[in-house]
Amino acid sequence: MSSIPLFQCQINTDDVNFIGNILKKQNFIQQCTSSTFIKSNVDYNIQVDLSQSFEFPSIICYCSTVSKSLPDLLSLLKPNSSSTINLIILKQSSDLIDWNSLINLISTYNLSLNIVNDENNLLKKLYEIINNLVKPKIEKKSISIKQKNHNSYINVQGQENIFYHVSKLTREKRAAALGQRGAFRGSTVWLTGLSGAGKSTVAFALEEYIVSKGLPAYCLDGDNIRCGLNKNLGFSDTDRVENIRRIAEVAKLFADAGLMCIVAFISPFVEDRECARKLHEDSQIPFIEVFVNTPLSICEERDTKGLYHKARQGLLKNFTGIDAPYQAPAHPEVIIDTSIISIDRSIEMIIGKLAERNVLSPTLILAVHELFMDEDMREKALIEFPNLNKLDITELDLQWIQVLSEGWATPLAGFMREVEYLQCLHFGCLMKGHIANQTIPIVLPCTTEDKERLKSSSTIALCYNGKFVAVLKKPEFYEHRKEERCARIFGTINSEHPHIKMILESGDWLIGGDLEVLERIRWNDDLDQFRLTPNELREHFREMKADTVFAFQLRNPIHNGHSLLMETTRQWLKDHGFHNPVLLLHPLGGWTKEDDVPLAVRMAQHQAFLNEDTDDRLDRSRTVLAIFPSPMSYAGPTEVQWHAKARMCTGANFYIVGRDPAGLPHPSDKSKDLYDPTHGSKVLTMAPGLNQLHILPFKVAAYHRTLKTMAFYDPNKHDEFDFISGTRMRKIARNGEQPPDGFMVPAGWKVLANYYQSLSKESGDITKN
Repeated sequence: MSSIPLFQCQINTDDVNFIGNILKKQNFIQQCTSSTFIKSNVDYNIQVDLSQSFEFPSIICYCSTVSKSLPDLLSLLKPNSSSTINLIILKQSSDLIDWNSLINLISTYNLSLNIVNDENNLLKKLYEIINNLVKPKIEKKSISIKQKNHNSYINVQGQENIFYHVSKLTREKRAAALGQRGAFRGSTVWLTGLSGAGKSTVAFALEEYIVSKGLPAYCLDGDNIRCGLNKNLGFSDTDRVENIRRIAEVAKLFADAGLMCIVAFISPFVEDRECARKLHEDSQIPFIEVFVNTPLSICEERDTKGLYHKARQGLLKNFTGIDAPYQAPAHPEVIIDTSIISIDRSIEMIIGKLAERNVLSPTLILAVHELFMDEDMREKALIEFPNLNKLDITELDLQWIQVLSEGWATPLAGFMREVEYLQCLHFGCLMKGHIANQTIPIVLPCTTEDKERLKSSSTIALCYNGKFVAVLKKPEFYEHRKEERCARIFGTINSEHPHIKMILESGDWLIGGDLEVLERIRWNDDLDQFRLTPNELREHFREMKADTVFAFQLRNPIHNGHSLLMETTRQWLKDHGFHNPVLLLHPLGGWTKEDDVPLAVRMAQHQAFLNEDTDDRLDRSRTVLAIFPSPMSYAGPTEVQWHAKARMCTGANFYIVGRDPAGLPHPSDKSKDLYDPTHGSKVLTMAPGLNQLHILPFKVAAYHRTLKTMAFYDPNKHDEFDFISGTRMRKIARNGEQPPDGFMVPAGWKVLANYYQSLSKESGDITKN
């Protein structure tokens, strides 16, 4: 068969010999110095033109020394051209990239970015890109397909006047249109197993999780497909084969469009599943077979549809596993037994396999990323400690180390490097293969003197009050542009704002790096028992058999209006089908401004409220009181996203948003709020990366004078309500007076009153002295 050049693509490289030798070694080309590379071991040629005309449909750029070659390469490209530009960069050069400029270039050029670790991965990526430029030879049993001239359609022999049209749209362009930044993620996850094994449960949970991360996915369920596309098929062997053939073709189309297609079919025959696999692999589409290997006895015990019972009675013929065979996969990529493996763990296993195939980022895996050293690492670090350069950190820094090490800021692996900091500052999220909401910078400031002293260190020991706490590896120093940070995060640079004041007084440099923490941070204040990590909370919720978790953050004492809101939320969840909703009562436990109620007082008041509430409105047996260790920023709608994202790490599905969350009075005019009190809840409903969390708006409660209790405010009956402000509550407490009956549980009020009266006494003693 004569060779026909289907495509021409240009490879532009700063290392011709390196690329040429790789291609020659793998028989892609005959010589590495020619201006034309010929792939001669297939039925068609690929011309790889090293001239600089840049007129061809695809351009492959390889950069090994990015700082020099990247600007030179990109300067040759024509903006707004129809060319697809595949940019390949070695990982060890990625730190040299001006990522901000590169993001701007993506909008100017049709640019697909690929970062590879080594020569082997470079070869795989080249092979993938080049083969994607070539129309695959389509083979299907007795139907042969031949190319007609050089056009974009193929005549299917045996079917007169039917032509297969080949799209001119590349997968990279489809990916860009789907918001995937040039990374094509089209793939098929094929779940197979007996009826009742848990295929649909896992499939729909996987679909929900992937979509919640901003990536497109669609689940094709066996029963659903038989209600439409395959409703004319029965359960004979012939119809089963046709059922799977059709769904394999549909799955391939979904995947080719750039979606992750999740198939949940019994698909009992090995041959049919292998045909589905080959169909995908022939089109270079990743195919992951998941064997849901739940024992037949468990499937029969579940029998949610009553089908096993009918089959055993002989009322249902050709039922797989009873009177029809199921051929188990010999070499599936993933094996799951849902009788012993949780849904979350099942999803982790599937995503892990997709990450191995470079379809998804490993950071997408559900697991919370803790940053604690194991015993061997800790022993080694203690030995190395005397020889390490050291940096003394503040209490605020230590609180952020606790947040990072316990996994609240997953997927961060340490204090933010500049790329992460810029993404947080400008986009409010991290972009590591998927969008992870992160609106508050978690950074480590240092002085110029410390920067000069530590800049050549590969590892820095972080110490608090003389105690070795953690190591920071591969540190990266960058300028701390404080006004820009404050303006973007807080919307003001007013130094009367308490957190802005701390930022402006901190160091002029920021240090990013990978964090490894020796052990759990303990404050030894009798409250450590409430400082549960996300993983500990997840396990606690599993032990409680919670079918959903709703979280409520507060930094003020609880009154009966709060309990009314949480009580009605629990009932709302039950009305919507949840049997065992659990409340995570989660007060913030890090730094707060001086006039806020201290954590110890708030925790004592919360415990008193739970223990002494005779009506048990919060349902003590279904409420978990724990401390969220984050410092407070008072950044309004920007910060409330961080609070919500962190609760997702605990497994919370619902989040109650209060009025003016994370807000405070305007620093220059105490008569008005710095942020609109309603914006926090509004922002959460549209914030990127929080799709998985259902936002429950806060309903305003006030004291009802007639009912003598807290009730939801009715503007039509305004005169019947009394709004007891924080200022008024504090005044009542200081004066030793009692609030109206029904405002707060008496035991909770007593804790609060004792605190404010102690402040008045201290103030009086100071005045006397």
